[in-house]
Amino acid sequence: MDFLNWLDDDMSLKILMCLDDPSDLVRVSCVSRSWRHYVIANGLCKQLCLRMFPQLSRVHCVVELNKQGAKEHAEVGSSYYMEWQALEREHRVYAYFAKASMSSVIEDCIEETIGASSTDNYPEESIVNTLDPRDRVPGRALYWSSKGQSNPGVPETLTYKLFSQICDITEIIIQPFQAFFQMGLPIYSAKSVRFKMGHPKASSVASGEEEFVWTYISPEFAMVQENRLQKFTLPEPVLCIGGILQIELLGRIQRQEMDGLFYICVSYVQVKGRLLLPAFSAEILEPSGKFVLKKDQLATCHPLAILSENESDAISNDVQRRLRDFQQIVNMLQENAMEIGDVWDEEEDEVDEFEDYVL
Repeated sequence: MDFLNWLDDDMSLKILMCLDDPSDLVRVSCVSRSWRHYVIANGLCKQLCLRMFPQLSRVHCVVELNKQGAKEHAEVGSSYYMEWQALEREHRVYAYFAKASMSSVIEDCIEETIGASSTDNYPEESIVNTLDPRDRVPGRALYWSSKGQSNPGVPETLTYKLFSQICDITEIIIQPFQAFFQMGLPIYSAKSVRFKMGHPKASSVASGEEEFVWTYISPEFAMVQENRLQKFTLPEPVLCIGGILQIELLGRIQRQEMDGLFYICVSYVQVKGRLLLPAFSAEILEPSGKFVLKKDQLATCHPLAILSENESDAISNDVQRRLRDFQQIVNMLQENAMEIGDVWDEEEDEVDEFEDYVL
C-alpha cells in the first residue's frame, strides 16, 4: 500500500519531514515517480535545509553554474514546465547543500585577519599574532593587545575573514594571553565574549559607519581568567553567509601594574566549522540583505549522487548481494523443476508399461 495515496497531505508531510538526513529524502524520491514528484513539489530538501540553518530563509533564489561559471539556462516552455524546472533545481541544490554540510570535515575556517578595534603596540602586538598557536618565539612574545583603558567596561573587537563565503560554524576557540614577562604572571582575559557573523557592505561607506552587515549575533559567553584554550560552542551550527566573523571581547579584568590601565590580550584564535567551498558561493543582494545561493560544477544528475562513496558502495554491494540471492533462488527452482519433471517422466513410463501389460 502506498501511504501517500491513502493519507492526507498534512499527515504525509509530517511523516516525511521526520527524516533528518538528505540521503533518506533522496532515497524516498527514488522509490517511484509519484514519490519523486511529491518530494520535489513539496520542497522537502529545502525545508530540511531551513530547519538545519534558519539563515537560508534569506535565499532569494538558487542558481546552478556550469564548469565555466555560466548559469544553466532552462529550456523555453510552458509556465508549468518552467515552474517544475525551478522546483527540480531547488531540490538538487538543497539536497547537495544539506549533504555537504553534514559530510564535510570540520576544520579551521580563518583565512586572514581584517583588523582590531585597537592595538597597543603595532605591529609587535598585532591581531595577526592571534593566528599563530604559539605564545612566544625566540626573542619575543606572540599576542594581540588592546590599548589601555581606565574604564574596565570598554569593549574590543577582533575581525576575521573566513576561507569561504558560506561556512557552517560550530565553535570558536580563544586563548587569553598570560604576560610571562610581568610580575605575578597576569592573564589579560575579557569577562565575556560574543560573536557576530555577516558580510561586507557592497559599497564604501561614510567614515564612522559600520562597514559590515551582521546577519547573526550569538549569545554572550563567560570567559575564565585562565591561560588555556577556551572553547565556545554555539547553541547550534550557524551558517556564516558572507565570510566575515567578529569576536566581541566584553569587559576587562586585569589591570597593568606599570600604568594602572585595564587591557585585553589574546594569544590565539581559531574558528571551527565546515567550508562549503568551492561547491557553493553566495551573491549578496543589496539593500534587501537577501542572497543568491550558487552551486558550482554539478557533478552528476543521478539522484543518488549526493550519497557518499561509502554509502554508494554499500548500496551497490547490497544490490549485488540481492541479485546473487535471487539467482540462487532461480537456480533452486530450476533444479526442483527438473527433479519434478524426472519423477513425472518415470510415472508416465510406469503407466505406459501397465497399459501395454493390460493390452
